[in-house]
Amino acid sequence: MELIDKAGGSKVKARFMQFVGLAFSALLLVALTGCLYPEDRTPRNDATAREAVLTIQDAVDRFQEQTGVLPIQNAAETVPLYEKYKVDLGKLKRMGYIGHIPSAAFENGGAYQFLIVDEEKKPLVRLLDVTAFQAVDGVQKKMDQYRSSRGNRLAAGDEAYPGFRTVDFSKLGMKDPEIRSMFSNQTLNWLVDDQGKVYADYGIDIATAIQKAGTQPSANEDMRRELVEASYFVPVRSTEYRWVDGEPRAIAP
Repeated sequence: MELIDKAGGSKVKARFMQFVGLAFSALLLVALTGCLYPEDRTPRNDATAREAVLTIQDAVDRFQEQTGVLPIQNAAETVPLYEKYKVDLGKLKRMGYIGHIPSAAFENGGAYQFLIVDEEKKPLVRLLDVTAFQAVDGVQKKMDQYRSSRGNRLAAGDEAYPGFRTVDFSKLGMKDPEIRSMFSNQTLNWLVDDQGKVYADYGIDIATAIQKAGTQPSANEDMRRELVEASYFVPVRSTEYRWVDGEPRAIAP
């Protein structure tokens, strides 16, 4: 009987140590996950989009390492910086670098397009919010119609930055689409420049990112870069920003 008890005790002890090991592994995994996905880089807490970015980043890195080029679609030189280099997800799938196109991708019915920024240095995969992109396009069409029917006048309000004014939606006969920032989840303001081009205003988001980073921006730096580094997203339909007199200022093209 004593031998059986000892054997049983050994089994219990072994199971207990196994449980402790599993518990420790789980805690370690949570800790590592926290390092990989810090809260301020989590796209609106969208785990699907977050994981998709990391999956595509890994595929892009392997593709470039093995082929010497990036899996991007051709784009004209006139395409804006943060819309330009779309990841060719179809190519990555055909060549076996990914098993399937992520559900978050616009190509698969999702809300995002996958882009590459810093293509010549350290390529980073980032997301473009298609819903916000389409909203700005819709306002642009309304602004174009207003200009063409009113002698090139703009549906504009007060000056927001030198060369930019706010969009007057009452003149356009529409409500503010109230698109949300992918960086702060706050409603974005709207800008229109002297040529009638419409933009989403990321000034507040940039100021917040600089404050959190605790850095001193250089005068010649495009401040949108701060948003790209602090998140998994690119600013949609935006203009360049520079740091002027202690705050971000939109710069006309």
